Amino acid sequence: MLLLDQFTLAAFSGFVDALRLAGDHGGLSRRIHATWRVMSWDGLPRTASAGLTLAVDGALAVDPAEFDYIAICGGNDYPNTHLPAPLLQWLHLAAERRVRLLGICTGTFALAQAGLLGSRSVCVHWNVLDAFRARFPAVRATVDQLFIDEGDLITCAGSTAAIDLALYLVERHCGRDKAQQAVRHMMLQGVRPARVPQAHFYTDVSAIQDLRVRQAAHFIEQRVDDPPSLDAIARYVGVGRRQLERAFQQALGVSPIAFRRDLRLQYGRWLLEQSGLPVTQVALDCGFADGAHFAREFRGRFGITPRQYKRARMAV
Repeated sequence: MLLLDQFTLAAFSGFVDALRLAGDHGGLSRRIHATWRVMSWDGLPRTASAGLTLAVDGALAVDPAEFDYIAICGGNDYPNTHLPAPLLQWLHLAAERRVRLLGICTGTFALAQAGLLGSRSVCVHWNVLDAFRARFPAVRATVDQLFIDEGDLITCAGSTAAIDLALYLVERHCGRDKAQQAVRHMMLQGVRPARVPQAHFYTDVSAIQDLRVRQAAHFIEQRVDDPPSLDAIARYVGVGRRQLERAFQQALGVSPIAFRRDLRLQYGRWLLEQSGLPVTQVALDCGFADGAHFAREFRGRFGITPRQYKRARMAV
C-alpha cells in the first residue's frame, strides 16, 4: 500500500482492516492468509486528510514484483500535478512487471498522471468526477459502481467502497469463508458487489460553460435536501441576484429557482429508485414541506405520481 499525501484515512484503514480480519482464523490478526507493507515514495510518514500522521514500513521496494497488488491510496492532494519522479518511475516499473495496480480513492489520479490507464474504464468518487474528467478527458470515468476490475487494474471510489474491494480480493484468493469472517467481525450486512451504484445522487454539470452557473449548480446539489434561497446562491457565487438569473437563462434557459426545483425532483426520483423509503420521507428528504406538495410537483414533471412510479420500479 502506497500512501500519497493527505490520503483518505477511512479508505486506507477499511481496506487494511478487511485484510487483517481475513488473514487469520477468528480474526486474530496474524498475517497467515494475507500480508501487506505500507510504503511512501520516500519512506517518510504521511499525514492523512484527517490530520493524523502514519508511520510507514519504508520507501518504495526495489522490485515491485514482490507484490501481487500495489494499492495507491490517495486523498485530498489529488489537484497536485507534480508527483515525484521516483514515484512515477516506480509505477511504470510495476506496470512493466505486470503487477496488478489498485487505485484507491484519488489514487487513480496518480495512475492517470503516470499514463497507465490507457483505454480502461475507471471508477472515481462522485465528488471528484468533474475534476478527473477535466484533467483526463480521454479516460472513461464513472460513478455508477463501487469499483471496476479491468484485470490488471482495479479502481475504487474510496471511503467504505475500499472495504468491499478488499473483501472482493480476499474472496478471490482466500475463499468466501475468509471474506465472510471479515464481514462478521466488521459487523457489515454483507459484501457489496462492484456493480452497486455509489450512494449519492449526482447530476452532471460538466457541459455548463459558465463557471458561475456551474458553481451555483454544485452548491444547489450539495444542499438539495435543504434548498438554499436565491440570495444565498448568488452570495455563494459572488454575483448579484439579477446577474445570476441572467447567467442561468443564458447557460441553461431556465431560472435558478426552476433549476433547483427540477434538481430536487430528480433527486426524489432517484430516492424512489434506490432507497426504499416511504414517499413521505422522500418528500422531506428532497426539501418539500409535505408529501402532497411533492406529489403535485412530481406528477407535473414526470406525468406520474411518486407512488405509481415506485410501484412501477418495484415491478421491474
